[in-house]
Amino acid sequence: MFEQYRGLRKENYILAFGRLVTSLGSMIWPMMTLILSQKMGVSAEGVSALLAVAMVGMAPAIYLGGKISDKADKKFTIVVLDLISVVSFVICAVIPLSWVSIGLLFTGSVCQNMEHPAYSALTADITVTEDRDRSYSLQYLCSNLGLVMSPTLAGLLFKNHLWLTFLINGLSIFCSAMLIQLLVKDTVPSVETGAKAEYQKEQHGVSAVQVLKDNRLIMLFVAVMSGYYTVYQLGYVYLLPLDLAEIHGDSGALIYGSVTSINCIVVVLFTPVITRLFGSKAEPVRITAGVTLIMCGFLCFAVFRNSIPVYYVSMTILTWGEVFALTAEGPYLSRRIPSSHRGRLNGITTVVRTIIASLSQMAIGWIYAFGGSGKAWIAVLGAGAATITASWIMIARDRIVYPNLYMD
Repeated sequence: MFEQYRGLRKENYILAFGRLVTSLGSMIWPMMTLILSQKMGVSAEGVSALLAVAMVGMAPAIYLGGKISDKADKKFTIVVLDLISVVSFVICAVIPLSWVSIGLLFTGSVCQNMEHPAYSALTADITVTEDRDRSYSLQYLCSNLGLVMSPTLAGLLFKNHLWLTFLINGLSIFCSAMLIQLLVKDTVPSVETGAKAEYQKEQHGVSAVQVLKDNRLIMLFVAVMSGYYTVYQLGYVYLLPLDLAEIHGDSGALIYGSVTSINCIVVVLFTPVITRLFGSKAEPVRITAGVTLIMCGFLCFAVFRNSIPVYYVSMTILTWGEVFALTAEGPYLSRRIPSSHRGRLNGITTVVRTIIASLSQMAIGWIYAFGGSGKAWIAVLGAGAATITASWIMIARDRIVYPNLYMD
């Protein structure tokens, strides 16, 4: 299964390894709900409001990161943003936990999200169309390979040594930045030829808004992925840790960390398998399969929320969905937009889904506070059903709008 990742450009492997190193210490954002609720004493609705504000604040920064990456050097953008994150997390490690720490944690997280458009655009630049499924899959695999143990370690450190998680996170990002700075030399975009490259031709002097008007199906893709990320964020990052803390008390953080590690283990085991078996399927089909599996996983948890074994079954199912959706997202967008606008359109995609997720976060916090966990899960599952419907429409339209991509 791993033979399929041979033959990529050297820079693909360096970027993937950089993701792995960063993920080795990535312990902060998955634990943010627990940090705010258990360490800072914030209520459930307060947590949802703070996370929503943080995500709204990320939106303009993420678009700016995409715009800079289209205008300037993408590698330089990634390294600078990484170094800002490093400073933020290291300071958090040496000062007492306070609201200043929370602000610095959000700053570091903003920079990590801000670099995503540049990372995705650089990957597309250095990879020919036919290799992008493998390239994005390899990055996703390495990212989760690094995450296999870090969530469980974060759960163990959470109670008495939280500062150490901040330090480990900062040092791992620093190592990743240095790897990319020293080893990624060739960032010249690959030359694309043939009918499948038609949609990727550069369009200098054209605004990102005009590109979207000319490619309206991209807007539906953005809506589908926004629905996916919203459901995932609300279920995995917000409701799941709150429910575990409510049901299991002080053991909730450790259980959540172990469940998150199962997520990463399943990704490592099944990403090569799913890429090999389903990589030839159209991206809209894989995205739809992913959203459907995510829904099945959350449904299992919502129905059997008191059963610890079910947590791991649910996580396995929704992780399969995550692999299907996220290994198809990057290739879908990179094959259908001009290469001159990859950073900006990746940024717009992230901004839109961030705003939708943040507004949904506030709404779900209100539902959780006044209606309880059951009604909150019903709302999340309803949003997932709407996303599945939209993804089926995308499947039907994509072959009509982009026929060259379906040529054998």
